[in-house]
Amino acid sequence: MARPIRIDCLQYANWSEKIFRQMRKGGVDAVHVTIAYHELFRETVTRFEEWNRRFERHADLIMPGYWAEDVDIARKTGRTAIFFGFQNCSPMEDDIGLVEILHRLGARFMQLSYNNQSLLATGCYEAEDPGITRMGREVIREMNRVGLVVDMSHSAERSTLEAIELSTRPIAITHANPLSWHAALRNKSDDVLRALGQSGGMLGFSLYPHHLRDGGACTLSGFCDMVARTAELMGMEHIGIGSDLVQDQPDSVVDWMRSGRWTKGVDLGEGSKANPGFPRQPDWFRDNRDFPTVEKGLRAAGFSAEDVARIMGGNWLAFFEKSFRPAAP
Repeated sequence: MARPIRIDCLQYANWSEKIFRQMRKGGVDAVHVTIAYHELFRETVTRFEEWNRRFERHADLIMPGYWAEDVDIARKTGRTAIFFGFQNCSPMEDDIGLVEILHRLGARFMQLSYNNQSLLATGCYEAEDPGITRMGREVIREMNRVGLVVDMSHSAERSTLEAIELSTRPIAITHANPLSWHAALRNKSDDVLRALGQSGGMLGFSLYPHHLRDGGACTLSGFCDMVARTAELMGMEHIGIGSDLVQDQPDSVVDWMRSGRWTKGVDLGEGSKANPGFPRQPDWFRDNRDFPTVEKGLRAAGFSAEDVARIMGGNWLAFFEKSFRPAAP
């Protein structure tokens, strides 16, 4: 029997041939790659240029992903399709017209906020959450029109619930876990997860240690049991993987991710004063070669082969099929 489609809907690595070969070793057919945190438009264009060079140098391992069909092309040609996304709305600056331009350049996901308040929505580290802003409502409408997925992974509760309600197309939380399982500020309440499932949206389970119960010591069985409980809450067709794998990045990159340009200090975020850098990955998920291990854990937790195939990539592929192309006029 053919192995299931494997799609990881969030990674941010120090990209190299080594990592691309690990993707192939793990049979990863598609990855949603973060190419911007706080970059403005011109800086983001530079990130696209850098990836174009990677596609040229490693054409036997990776290819650009624009549409759902590209996952099948990548799978048939033994490559990994790379889909682009932003973890903040910085690339569109304060110009709604750039939403369409960014989609045409290849972006397929955009978070409305990172940890802080943005022009569009509130981040999960703010003390108050006034919800989606006036500009945010307009940008959601434009994202729905062009086929740029609304991602609320780092957004606060009210903002996330309002985005689910306002968006005419299903939204995504590409990398997070249930707050009821582990009380990280980035994880999502049952109310959010229930609304996400009822609206047709998608949750990608995070394997980043700050989002896991017991951090890097989280067990595979504990993770898979959490997946099973979330499937009962949201529905099997609304869950997938968004590992938030950060590989081979120096700890200095944490400052850019968390602090950007908004502070002269250091925002430790979900780290601690004792360990502000990147945490240790669980032994059972160190890099892309370990996706088969996650599949085995899901089977051991009682999931059928069909449901494992959905979680590992089938659900994301269905979401891609209905999300990336412009809406019908």
